[in-house]
Amino acid sequence: MAPTSTPQIPFGRILTAMVTPFTADGALDLDGAQRLATHLVDAGNDGLIINGTTGESPTTSDAEKSELVRAVLEAVGDRAHIVAGVGTNDTHHSIELARAAQKAGAHGLLTVTPYYNKPPQEGLYRHFKAIADATELPVMLYDIPGRSGVPITTETIVRLAEHPRIVANKDAKGDLGRASWAIAQSGLAWYSGDDMLNLPLLSVGAVGFVSVVGHVVTPELRAMAEAHVSGDVQKALEIHQKLLPVFTGMFRTQGVMTTKAALALQGLPAGPLRPPMVELSPEETAQLKIDLAAGGVEL
Repeated sequence: MAPTSTPQIPFGRILTAMVTPFTADGALDLDGAQRLATHLVDAGNDGLIINGTTGESPTTSDAEKSELVRAVLEAVGDRAHIVAGVGTNDTHHSIELARAAQKAGAHGLLTVTPYYNKPPQEGLYRHFKAIADATELPVMLYDIPGRSGVPITTETIVRLAEHPRIVANKDAKGDLGRASWAIAQSGLAWYSGDDMLNLPLLSVGAVGFVSVVGHVVTPELRAMAEAHVSGDVQKALEIHQKLLPVFTGMFRTQGVMTTKAALALQGLPAGPLRPPMVELSPEETAQLKIDLAAGGVEL
């Protein structure tokens, strides 16, 4: 049974985009995934993104994706919203993944802008609509032009918001002005997809975060969000400023690389990365330790 949601906060307030743990030989570590998911929910996440980019979705098979969703649901599905990443740059493949995620029991879908082939806005609209039409699950759009090459314009977001199952947007566009207009005009539940902008996006109407740094600072992210929602903006600002070294350190290179290194430093399940991702160098790991310590993370 999925956790309770509201139209205003359909997937919870704090969601971590969870890494996918692998065994030493690179196989899927389902036991590690369950232990990591339990740790993250115990820390205060009320949602998890499974099979997102931070979960190395480009290098996991369709079968592995379904296995992972089922395993995480078994571990924490009664306590957290389990949202499955199903985005590809092939609409038909994305539909197949969406249906497989629903069959596996996912509570919702995350659908990224098609990457590399750079479709026009009408193509984006048809892509997202087709995915939303394919299952009964609520959908979170994922707007990240830095990776996809194409933004979802405000006009397209407003069109998509008319679909009854498109209920949220993960914003990694890095444009507070456009976010302000899109939030006001679309009525979608808005989630920050850029940790450095978590607090600024709350100030223009976001309801929560889809976070990478949530792997290491979920309690602080929750405290920041709750302080802002309750009107204690000074406390929220203080937490934001305390976390600046963590935000910076976790994104000196690709977030999945630093996250797996940080989890390993804490003795949590992570394992190796699948190519083309690589482990941090000793120098990068040393810098990560400095950054995390400066933000109050105990290793």
